[in-house]
Amino acid sequence: MAKLTKNQKVAIAKVEKNKLYAVEEASALVKEITSVKFDASVDLAVRLGVDPRKANQMVRGVVSLPNGTGKDVRVLALVTPDKENEAKEAGADYVGLDEYLEKIKGGWTDVDVIITMPAVMGKLGPLGRILGPRGLMPNPKSGTVTMEIGKAVKEVKAGKIDFKVDRYGIVHASIGKVSFTAQQITENALELIHTLVKMKPAAAKGVYMKSITLSSTMSPGVAIDPKTV
Repeated sequence: MAKLTKNQKVAIAKVEKNKLYAVEEASALVKEITSVKFDASVDLAVRLGVDPRKANQMVRGVVSLPNGTGKDVRVLALVTPDKENEAKEAGADYVGLDEYLEKIKGGWTDVDVIITMPAVMGKLGPLGRILGPRGLMPNPKSGTVTMEIGKAVKEVKAGKIDFKVDRYGIVHASIGKVSFTAQQITENALELIHTLVKMKPAAAKGVYMKSITLSSTMSPGVAIDPKTV
């Protein structure tokens, strides 16, 4: 096991073992125990009582964080010429079609979100092996396959994120930056948690919110009491 630094030891000491914190307490504590010299991301991990292998227990959706993500999200709009101006005016970083499809075939994936139109999805199919593993494949359920290109770009830029439960039943999401106030982190965390509660599959039995953990880049995790949310 790697040797802990002095700052890591101090951070761990501030997190009470086996204690479940309220969201507000956890948000303030994560800011306090983060010692890296850059603006670290704040991440939320929610373990759900679902079996993702069953289609009727899959949890996937989108949420608009009230305070944004704090990240400069790079958006690629794969659109036909008649939609290019709409995408550019909405703030898309890259706009086009065939030239970017060729770049992706060559391995280029230097973007965070791809937004496209239903008519273009046929061309993206063969690129699934490149885009899929990176979580970049557009999907109607996440609002990234739409005719309302401008609206979709603006929402993503403003803090709309998509999430999906992994094979272990955990939803991971970046919900802000350490430079955010504790109140902003709390609001973003609650927005995602409440969205997950609303999406509880009817087939899910027993405890739904098994555990909630808030952390920042390289900080210890702070356990949140699911009963407080």
